[in-house]
Amino acid sequence: MQVKIPQTQFPVSDLIKNRWSARSFTSEPIAEPELMTLFEAAHWAASSMNEQPWMYTYAHHADEIEFEKFHSCLMAGNAPWAKNASLLVLCCANTLHAANSKPNKYALYDCGSSNTTLLLEAAQHGIYGHLMGGFDAEKAKALFELPAHIEPVVFIALGKLAAPELLEEPFKTREMAPRSRKPLQEVVFKNHF
Repeated sequence: MQVKIPQTQFPVSDLIKNRWSARSFTSEPIAEPELMTLFEAAHWAASSMNEQPWMYTYAHHADEIEFEKFHSCLMAGNAPWAKNASLLVLCCANTLHAANSKPNKYALYDCGSSNTTLLLEAAQHGIYGHLMGGFDAEKAKALFELPAHIEPVVFIALGKLAAPELLEEPFKTREMAPRSRKPLQEVVFKNHF
């Protein structure tokens, strides 16, 4: 399958250009050592005060009962295509500081850093991921028996690329559309906004 490479205004590394949020996956298994490499990369992300608030749980596609538990939390905009992923991952944040149990206002930000690091490492291995905020948080909290200070952040679909033509609409069109971003001058300003 072909990776959608964006046209950038300034040169950036191939690693960054090759990472994209695919929707069309094969359910081909990802070997456990390779998967642990992705989590190892995620684990070395930067975090405020080195709190490392991220926590991950996952289910392989082949483990039908557990995979369905994860899949059942997804909203209608994600469930139709995520069902084919090699695995589904739930990233959660510990929202309290370890030293004093006070709220860690950077926990979600740090989880974003960890997830990005995971996705960049995955792209190095020909594995693609799609972060999903469209999920039922209350259902996830109940199904995974999360204590109050553990917040579900995102679900992640991971897998090898499949042909976009295998997707139903509107996902097929989205998968085939060119990647785009706002012009850089709309998001970066010198000295003031």
